[in-house]
Amino acid sequence: MTATEGVDRRRFLALLGAGVAGASLPTLVSGCAPGGSGTGPASGGNRPLSAAFYQAINDLDPHGASAVDEASLLANRQIYDTLVARDGDKTVPGLATSWRQPDEKTWEFTLRDDVTFHDGTKLTSADVKASLERLAASDGPQKPLWAALDTVEAPDPRTVKITTKDPVGTLLVNLTLAFILPAAQLGKAGFFRRPVGSGPFAVESFTPSSQLLLRPAARYWGGASKLSGLRLPYIPEASTRMTSLQNGEVDVTWIIPPDELKRLSGVNGVRVESKPGVNYFLAWFNCGRKPFSDVRVRRALHHALDVKSIVSNLYGDAATAMDAPIPSAVFGHAGQQPYEYDPDLARRELAEAGHSSGIRTSMMWFKDTGPLATELAQSIISAWAEVGVTVEPQQIEKAAWIKRLTALDWDIELQVNTVTTGDADYTLGRLYTSDANRMGYSSKELDGILAEARSTSDQDRRESLYGRACEIIWRDAVGVFPAALSSTYGLRSTVQGFVPAANSQPAFRTVSTAQ
Repeated sequence: MTATEGVDRRRFLALLGAGVAGASLPTLVSGCAPGGSGTGPASGGNRPLSAAFYQAINDLDPHGASAVDEASLLANRQIYDTLVARDGDKTVPGLATSWRQPDEKTWEFTLRDDVTFHDGTKLTSADVKASLERLAASDGPQKPLWAALDTVEAPDPRTVKITTKDPVGTLLVNLTLAFILPAAQLGKAGFFRRPVGSGPFAVESFTPSSQLLLRPAARYWGGASKLSGLRLPYIPEASTRMTSLQNGEVDVTWIIPPDELKRLSGVNGVRVESKPGVNYFLAWFNCGRKPFSDVRVRRALHHALDVKSIVSNLYGDAATAMDAPIPSAVFGHAGQQPYEYDPDLARRELAEAGHSSGIRTSMMWFKDTGPLATELAQSIISAWAEVGVTVEPQQIEKAAWIKRLTALDWDIELQVNTVTTGDADYTLGRLYTSDANRMGYSSKELDGILAEARSTSDQDRRESLYGRACEIIWRDAVGVFPAALSSTYGLRSTVQGFVPAANSQPAFRTVSTAQ
């Protein structure tokens, strides 16, 4: 039996979902303790809308170590605001009503004058300045995005002036991740147990890795939510989430596993909505370590894989085989000619590279990196064995995986990555430069292209440059990019105004429930 046959599809249900101190707030809903589910189907009423994600919200610090985790970003987008926001491929006003670029290193933003934090204090340029400086000084995962930041000035309460050391054409995109906090409360002990933001929802209660309960901010500048509240429980088991959705105990959940799609489509009171996502699998080669320092070996392993069949057998309609190092939903994606599945060619290329007797190597991943990760690894390993490449599977704990990953102590590694901003720079410009050295790969040509793409504000030019970057990374076979995961949501029919998000971070301010 092949590695793609007899797959335990129920494992998919458990995995697919694709990576405070403040003013006293009134009780949101009586009897809605962490873990509670409300009663009966969603019908508006007084209970909060329940939106269940498969990942745990562990931290509400939008500049901390969990700043780009999907679950943290989901929470942050409800609680905090950013200067600008993303609407498809466009950047639109947020806290800033307008902006201009006096020169290539300077950006000036004009702020709204009607924004207050949840504790009633007015948001000003001083809060923006303090937040951006804190973000740039942090050691969190966003730090590379702010390396070129020079100064942030607040000449008056409604004006912010950002100066960079070099031209940064991705500044607006990066700002969609820069959540603004109240300067006066930064540094206060316990602030992030119940933080204060200026977003559409305020924190009612938070139990890490269990539940976040939010209430609408009545004075939100964009208009108050019609919901009585928003509950974000952690329900890791997909089967439990699906049952809760069918029973009306959960109003929204995502992503929907393929085995559940047909069944849910026939359930009264439930609908399914889907769109291309920005989560995807990658299997990097350690290009700085033999035999993967030889591009012929890397290309041979590509030719040994029937990627389309593997992805179809494992994921069905819940994923698509990739044709670039980033998903098609990402700005800057440029489709490439897929490597032909040709095991005989793979054997010849390995022989030409001096490995006619085969290769012994290893692949590492951690168990919950993504849906059916173990089965995907086994499928790939099985295919490579057919051309004489013996791969030792190494499923390890996440902490050990991270340590080995950053130390380049691996041969091949498998993971799920998320292009959080929807812009190629977030992945290509952050991970594939020689300075980043994330997979032992170095290309001066690619470095130059990525540097130019980051520095220009011409979006057409950026798109063209990222197309060239996709071509180089694909041509040099830095890794295998098997599957882009669809972003699929299940909703009760009573839920109105919901817009599916490709990045698993839907906004709930405009959502309402039928009475």
